Amino acid sequence: MSSFVGVLVSDPWLQGQFTQVELRSLKSKFTSIKNHKGKVTVGDLPPLLVKLKAFSETFSEEEIGVILAESNSGMSNEIDFEEFLRTYVSLHAQAASNRGSSKNSSSFLKATTTTLLHTISESEKASYVAHINSYLRDDRFLKQFLPIDPATNELFNLARDGVLLCKLINVAVPGTIDERAINTKRVLNPWERNENHTLCLNSAKAIGCTVVNIGTQDLVEGRPHLVLGLISQIIKIQLLADLNLKKTPQLVELVDDSKDVEELMGLAPEKVLLKWMNFHLKKAGYKKTVSNFSSDVKDGEAYAYLLNVLAPEHCTPATLDAKDPNERAKLILDHAERMDCKRYLTPKDIAEGSSNLNLAFVAQIFHQRWLLLEVLDKVSPGSVNWKQASKPPIKMPFRKVENCNQVIRIGKQLKFSLVNVAGNDFVQGNKKLILAFLWQLMRFNMLQLLKNLRFHSHGKEITDADILNWANEKVKSTGRMSHIESFKDKSLSNGIFFLELLSSVEPRVVNWNLVTKGESVEEKKLNATYIISVTRKLGCSIFLLPEDIMEVNQKMMLTLAASIMYWSLQQPVGDSESCPSPAESTITVATPDASPAPSINEEDDSSQCLRYDDHLLST
Repeated sequence: MSSFVGVLVSDPWLQGQFTQVELRSLKSKFTSIKNHKGKVTVGDLPPLLVKLKAFSETFSEEEIGVILAESNSGMSNEIDFEEFLRTYVSLHAQAASNRGSSKNSSSFLKATTTTLLHTISESEKASYVAHINSYLRDDRFLKQFLPIDPATNELFNLARDGVLLCKLINVAVPGTIDERAINTKRVLNPWERNENHTLCLNSAKAIGCTVVNIGTQDLVEGRPHLVLGLISQIIKIQLLADLNLKKTPQLVELVDDSKDVEELMGLAPEKVLLKWMNFHLKKAGYKKTVSNFSSDVKDGEAYAYLLNVLAPEHCTPATLDAKDPNERAKLILDHAERMDCKRYLTPKDIAEGSSNLNLAFVAQIFHQRWLLLEVLDKVSPGSVNWKQASKPPIKMPFRKVENCNQVIRIGKQLKFSLVNVAGNDFVQGNKKLILAFLWQLMRFNMLQLLKNLRFHSHGKEITDADILNWANEKVKSTGRMSHIESFKDKSLSNGIFFLELLSSVEPRVVNWNLVTKGESVEEKKLNATYIISVTRKLGCSIFLLPEDIMEVNQKMMLTLAASIMYWSLQQPVGDSESCPSPAESTITVATPDASPAPSINEEDDSSQCLRYDDHLLST
């Protein structure tokens, strides 16, 4: 592979004012005039410069001509490419001044890591350096260079060989780059360095970064504003990776109906994050709507409400009482630190409305989770001894192990299959074991649900057939014609039966204007998503995805029907027109001669996932 050199300028300062993309574009325009006329004069520049985006909205061609005439001895004088670049830089500075960018211009002069055209935020650099130090400190190759000192330009020097950026991409989206393809010698030759940067830019583009104004030569030179801009995009992708319905199905609770769900699915991750933030702010009693991560959060009030509703055990009235924005911001960060959130910003960053850092901060709050003991206490109330549990922030590793050991003990008490599983496996983040444990939790919750239904059948065992008969009878009682033969019935895929069942237990809950015919894949997905939202709005605790309905996952269909049945039978008489009395014969218990559908405890094809998780836990 040949080495790419790019457009070189003899003056290093002047070279530093442009990206390689900008230099190639300007060189092409300059060469075009020279080839046409044989030379380029000052007088040739106004019609060229006025077409450029940097000047088209600020100057007319005549105004550019006047400016150039004042700063040059004659319009007919020939100029070379570097003189053309200096003219561009001078005109750009005047354009910035005319647009009222005095604040930005002064920041260019004050910061040590700036050029006339580009500046970087020292706060952002410090935050991203902390992120890199945290996530890559144990990397086999990079640990010899870490931690990076944020007060120096060490970050940009380390980025010159491409290894750091490639590794950071894999942190953001694991598996994007096969690390065997990264050249990781301590000293790389130009070809190897160029290979790394080509790999980096193509991979960055593949995960969603915008790299149109960045070339490999820019990265070789360690151009601060470009390197930091790319790092910012990569970290943003990492922090927002779970802000979608596929990764976090619980986000469906942010919306009320299928139309809103469809809109939610089309939102950019940062918009979903704003929606999530406003959802909790509304619950907390905050009257305003946050529409950005800068001016709307700089007074700290929204953060105070958000953290108080998410972690009330750490809240203090002093946060909202504080009059000074910087003091309030400090109290907010103290609160977040008690929740074990990483510090991506300073009180000054909040008060000044740093958009990138505030977004990173809210994303960290979103990611902060403390689940297993709380979930266990939900599905089996009273099982957790909270006096023996350590709540966040948990700074000592052995405290985390203690919590997870209690999780394992409770799991064994609930008859979970936990052969050779220890609390430390959860602390270490063993995904297979954690997922298998969660599947068993879900199954336990489902069995408890069916067990609770016995109360409404006078203590008799509830079978799948009983739930099926109840669902069919409920739908029939409203005069509708839908009927299913089993929870494997393919007609369930369009969602109509469950929507009719929901309408039968609570006539007001389904907005039929939002229901599709369920004929195409898209229509089925809209109906399935709406079913989940409506069921949760009723108050049912369900664990399924739209795909479970579309693919007619038998056990998930049974769980869904059982959840609706349980909710319906709990309602007081008269609360809903169609809600039966528990004393009525609303459940027809199958007789020994009946042929019920497969029981929840029987082995069938649709319980493979549960058996598979048992296998994972025992190996």
